[in-house]
Amino acid sequence: MSGITMPKPSEDALARRAEIAKALSAIVPGEGVIADEDGMRPFESDGLTAYRQLPLVVVLPETVDQVSRVLRYCHDNDIKVVPRGSGTSLSGGALPLEDGVLLGLSKFNKVLEIDYDNRVAVVQPGVTNLAITKAVEDHGFYYAPDPSSQIACSIGGNVAENSGGVHCLKYGLTANNVLGIEMVLITGEVIRLGGKHLDAEGYDLLGLMTGSEGLLGVVTEVTVRILQSPETARALLVGFPTSEDGGQCVADIIGAGIIPGGMEMMDKPAIHAAEAYVKAGYPLDVEALLIVELDGPTGEVDDLLARVEAIARKNKASTLRVSETETEREAFWAGRKAAFPAVGRISPDYYCMDGTIPRKALPQVLARMRELSAHYDLRVANVFHAGDGNLHPLILYDANKPGELQRAEDFGADILRLCVEVGGVLTGEHGVGVEKRDLMPEMFTEDDLKQQQRVKCAFDEKHLLNPGKVFPQLHRCAELGRMHVHKGHVPFPDIPRF
Repeated sequence: MSGITMPKPSEDALARRAEIAKALSAIVPGEGVIADEDGMRPFESDGLTAYRQLPLVVVLPETVDQVSRVLRYCHDNDIKVVPRGSGTSLSGGALPLEDGVLLGLSKFNKVLEIDYDNRVAVVQPGVTNLAITKAVEDHGFYYAPDPSSQIACSIGGNVAENSGGVHCLKYGLTANNVLGIEMVLITGEVIRLGGKHLDAEGYDLLGLMTGSEGLLGVVTEVTVRILQSPETARALLVGFPTSEDGGQCVADIIGAGIIPGGMEMMDKPAIHAAEAYVKAGYPLDVEALLIVELDGPTGEVDDLLARVEAIARKNKASTLRVSETETEREAFWAGRKAAFPAVGRISPDYYCMDGTIPRKALPQVLARMRELSAHYDLRVANVFHAGDGNLHPLILYDANKPGELQRAEDFGADILRLCVEVGGVLTGEHGVGVEKRDLMPEMFTEDDLKQQQRVKCAFDEKHLLNPGKVFPQLHRCAELGRMHVHKGHVPFPDIPRF
């Protein structure tokens, strides 16, 4: 942002801001409405910091009734709304709009109920991912999905993006661990989907909401599945002379019918950055590092450890360590969990990508990424949820050097096109947001995208909830064959990039 001057809002915009702030203050009194530029500055961006924009107004409700009334007011007055949790989204999903209200849910931060008999926890959307595990671990339970940002990211944001984590290979993504939600529609109606039971009757609207990126409704309560901690958990730290050898080892482990609790891979730049940051004891003379965690009954874990070790050695493993204590196992994971901040120590800026590929394509994709790195003259550090093929290339650049951000984005777009080309998808857990919005036609036909927008229209026919995200082109609901005609123009937001 150095040297950047944001354009001043017009007098009309300031008057509209004052009018909306006054109306919202009647709904959320006290300090629940922020309308001054300095106060709104912390909300101008999410984790995709290359894009920044001040919202029109920020509102921070504390009750479901307040959320309902805020949304009803915005619906009745044709005001756009961007829901926001902790703001850790890496795809611009929580990026505000200059003509829209930013609805922050950080005050919804309570664990409402822990039901050990049914093995569920009921929490508000502002509760952090890690806080759920902390609330139940004394009773021998935990919440399985564990994104790297779990200390900060909120469960409501996890639902919006269908977040994963290092243990999603065996225990599933957010969609596999959420049993019910309470949500508020843009019209202010409060509805419940699912509950404590294992499956809900009727259409799978809960599945539709999980991963909907704030386009369909605002989540105000989440019921999640909690799991009993395994009897034993041990991890292998395996180094390889090439990334291709590591990738083949991943494919062979899964091909052998072994489903680890977690299986993560890092390449040499990421290994060195993580080791310098955390001192986890990683070998520095390898090109790729694989962390494989096996959990369950002790006898089963011992057998699987031996099988995985044999597969690793067959794939030319040059180093191999097995955790002997819980402290050592946690140290193995500490470096991987800290990989993103660690890379920030070796580059002024980095662009974190998120694509998913078939596991068998990992060696091919890694080789092609090296070619792209040379083509764009930008370094890349790779960390992967290797077991489910979810890639997180970190493209290193310096935003202060003219053209480097553009090259980084072009590099990233080519990586995502490559993912689709080999049979994968544009995102595994970060979502589409604004980052991958214009790449959606790489994966979906125009008819596909129109059908997805018909779902959007069923929930939000005025396109007021998080507009400008996910879809590369907005269509009026009437154009998509809806019975209800929305006569207003549906503008496509112009979002500044820095």
